[in-house]
Amino acid sequence: MLILAIETSCDETSAAVVRDGRHILSNIVASQTELHELYGGVVPEIASRRHMELIRTLTSMALTEAGIKKSDIDAVACTTAPGLIGALLVGLSFAKAMAFGFGVPFIPVHHIRGHVAANYLAYPDLEPPFTALVVSGGHSSFLHVTDYTEYKTLGVTLDDAAGECFDKIARVMGLGYPGGPLLDKLAENGNPEAYKLPRTKVEGLDMSFSGLKTSVINIIHNAEQRGEDINAQDLAASFSQAVSDILITRLCAALEMTGENTAVLAGGVAANAWLRRELLQSVDGKNLILPPPALCGDNAAMIGAQGFYEFQKGNVAPLSQNALATCPADMCLC
Repeated sequence: MLILAIETSCDETSAAVVRDGRHILSNIVASQTELHELYGGVVPEIASRRHMELIRTLTSMALTEAGIKKSDIDAVACTTAPGLIGALLVGLSFAKAMAFGFGVPFIPVHHIRGHVAANYLAYPDLEPPFTALVVSGGHSSFLHVTDYTEYKTLGVTLDDAAGECFDKIARVMGLGYPGGPLLDKLAENGNPEAYKLPRTKVEGLDMSFSGLKTSVINIIHNAEQRGEDINAQDLAASFSQAVSDILITRLCAALEMTGENTAVLAGGVAANAWLRRELLQSVDGKNLILPPPALCGDNAAMIGAQGFYEFQKGNVAPLSQNALATCPADMCLC
């Protein structure tokens, strides 16, 4: 089955063709980093307009690279929730028009499920059930994936997402945007014990990162006011270690709660070298699945992968389907 997939939930415009949910025939991604760098973060209106400019061309490129014709497409899948509502609507409107024009089913896909499904593309033998940790610029959550379309939310961030904190702290440190990868690189040679940072305790598997973010920002501002220098490498390493501790402690608890032996990492922050290294050292006796960095960020191939399993479950939608800015991963979009 050939699925044309569209992803426009934030600031990456992407189109892909995926076969049978496991094989990438094409995956075209256009980043908007340069557009938003001036503002230190994503400007929703600019993102939406850029999606409108690129989506048709990228879709044509995806079909050409896949070596197929429009008539070969069996279904169209698109990120429908969650995300920036204007950005989502651009991709959704285009995808529904394509489905109507091709005379094929339209498959709405949850963005978080898509991130998890990116691992199906990299690991052909991976099957549910497993426990997933999704960490990105807008999302941090623990999920029990009992089947390809059956999700149970075990814990979420109660305030900031982990990736958002990386970007905001990097901005305060003057590293630029997007700050997550820059902060990760800065931490490589730092001492993670140099700065004593809090590990916020929240009941159950929920998380909170706002206190940790504020603590780091206060260290930077206090040093500036006193005319003192901070050790940027040590602060980056200390922050990275604190985030890793919070996530790994809860992941171990989630694995114990679900009784699963496989842990799956997903999302943009899944590319973070510090977190990946700490996970490999900490999740003993478990099957740890780490997605390749190229599939960690937003891309349409992951949407096509999940779209295949949603289609198999019968989760197709009418062309009246709307987008949702917020939506839990365990909610069916149809």
